[in-house]
Amino acid sequence: SQRLFFDGGTGTLLQAQGLKGGELPETWNLLHPDRISAVHQAYLKAGSNILCTNTFGANALKFPAGGQFDLEELVTAGVRLACEARDADPRPDVFVALDMGPTGKLLKPMGDLDFEDAVSLYAQVVQAGAAAGADLVLIETMSDSYEAKAAVLAAKENCDLPVVVTTVYGENGKLLTGGTPASTVALLEGLGVDALGVNCGLGPAQMLPIVKQLVEYASVPLIVNPNAGLPHACDGCTVFDVGPAEFAVHMGAIADLGVQVLGGCCGTTPDHIKAAV
Repeated sequence: SQRLFFDGGTGTLLQAQGLKGGELPETWNLLHPDRISAVHQAYLKAGSNILCTNTFGANALKFPAGGQFDLEELVTAGVRLACEARDADPRPDVFVALDMGPTGKLLKPMGDLDFEDAVSLYAQVVQAGAAAGADLVLIETMSDSYEAKAAVLAAKENCDLPVVVTTVYGENGKLLTGGTPASTVALLEGLGVDALGVNCGLGPAQMLPIVKQLVEYASVPLIVNPNAGLPHACDGCTVFDVGPAEFAVHMGAIADLGVQVLGGCCGTTPDHIKAAV
């Protein structure tokens, strides 16, 4: 069976092109579309099959109605830019994933966001992204299985695209809200997701024990998108210490466990993906 490759980090590449601290990267879909296109093209050239739209933080909490930027416009532009890059690629197996991250608020009872409100926040993004031509929905960087459930329900109720979910585990092997790989797999497979896995939080070496558990419990395809190692601060910047060659070695070991979909998260670049492919 053929492996598919997601792209890697976006934030670090945009920061190198002038994205300032506190500036919301999704605004670049309208302000600097050429730079977003260039990131997509670089990942396709590196061998990625699945492009994530630059919509990770796009939701009505960050982009309220009547604000400077229209949420639907930002999502539509983000999907279109990825679709243009996909359509210009000669390979038949290139896909655009509508990227949805956490809302930034904790759900009740731990926080103050109502479950139904979370569903409707995600529903807005799904409707715009599906209409703009996304091929699948990626719900990523989820540290709360309840919020992941809200996002999956929104996707299932508002489009008929495949839905995939990646969650974040700490070094203790648990989600922020306490879920284990086994309980997370049970929940997500019960909701009918098409693939699931892990992203962010850890480098590929630290992810290995979690991946082994996912392989043991999951019956759907698995996705593993690690960071380029663990972050540390250097001269006021966040630096990741795993280079492309080392990343590729670890990803080879992860692929050998039976993982079908591989990619990168924070700190990874087109060079990391190219080495892993």
